Amino acid sequence: MDELKIERLIDSCEKKLKNSFETIEKTALFNQEKVLDAFVENRIALRHFNGTTGYGYDDIGRDTLKKVYASVFHAQAAVITPHIVSGTHAISLALYALLRRGDRVLSVTGLPYDTLRGVISGGDTSLKACGVEFTYVGLKGKDFDHEKIRSFDLSDYAMIYVQRSRGYDSRAVVSIEKMRDLFADLRKNGYNGIIMVDNCYGEFVDINEPTDVGANVIAGSLIKNPGGGITPTGGYVAGDKELIDRVEARLTCPSIAAEVGSYAYGYQYYYQGLFIAPHVVSQALKGNMLFGACMAELGYITEPAAYELPNDATRSIILGDEDKLVKFIQAIQSASPVDSYLTLVPWDMPGYDNKVVMASGSFVQGSSIELSADAPIKPPYTAFLQGGLTYEHCKIALKRVLKNL
Repeated sequence: MDELKIERLIDSCEKKLKNSFETIEKTALFNQEKVLDAFVENRIALRHFNGTTGYGYDDIGRDTLKKVYASVFHAQAAVITPHIVSGTHAISLALYALLRRGDRVLSVTGLPYDTLRGVISGGDTSLKACGVEFTYVGLKGKDFDHEKIRSFDLSDYAMIYVQRSRGYDSRAVVSIEKMRDLFADLRKNGYNGIIMVDNCYGEFVDINEPTDVGANVIAGSLIKNPGGGITPTGGYVAGDKELIDRVEARLTCPSIAAEVGSYAYGYQYYYQGLFIAPHVVSQALKGNMLFGACMAELGYITEPAAYELPNDATRSIILGDEDKLVKFIQAIQSASPVDSYLTLVPWDMPGYDNKVVMASGSFVQGSSIELSADAPIKPPYTAFLQGGLTYEHCKIALKRVLKNL
């Protein structure tokens, strides 16, 4: 497309998105106040930013940061640490901590994300090798398959597992309202086990989090939404105190749990990233919607549908052709502030079954709250777009994508 046509397309879509953008901004305002209140309630001061070394005894920055995260998620407790290396690590940490030999898990959003499949059944160190069994029920359209879920004897299951985001799947992202309905139905029908949610890409998209609507435990990555593009590494697990105590014992060891754990570099960027996260997420969501609207106007299939409010900070766009898919990802990289000069090619990425092409020209390596995109090289050749620190950056990148296609 030439530049004039691109400008006209974007202007037209922005006008149609005006009301949606206002809704996103109201959500950001609500969540910003929630985060601010957590800082005020916990009396955050400069001393909380200091690092510690060695064992990290009496690390006030670490211990108070956990309280802030618990407050934000309306959870009884939280563990948040740079020693969790990714979202997959945070989730697997919780699973290994909370499940025992002979336990069964019902995943009600189908197969989990690719990198978790090795955790579940990938060899001698997997949950399967530890005697834990997973059963899968896919979604029914944009909702849980309530009828199929009710067909199970849920008393046999120690955990109900929900993956909020889609991963490399074409399914819808699960909304907080759908979770509220399912969790209430489960409890109404006598389910007393653990409800766990993989919360990656979902934080601050809604005014509620899964812990507000009945989840016992949630887990996620700090280089996604809650880190605000500033936090350099880490992950979190939040929820019921008894469960978080078990997670902390697994993170280190039962005799010391969360009494130790130093981080010499300090915690300023952990606090600062969380503080700015509601605004950054709103920017990513607006950019997400603009991409969806423009690509849909050109005839491409996107999920969520054009002009539908997203339930997380990701979007899938079916390009239908390997060459177009690679060009889409390359255009995102060319519009990145870091490593823009690289020409991306598909490669065998650890933890994935297919070759993957990935654009991530980010300040924090691999950060997917910064504008990024990736795709497995397989039909129907779908690009998975996520993040965006500023709406303006998303808009510029979109122009380059449209020109490249």
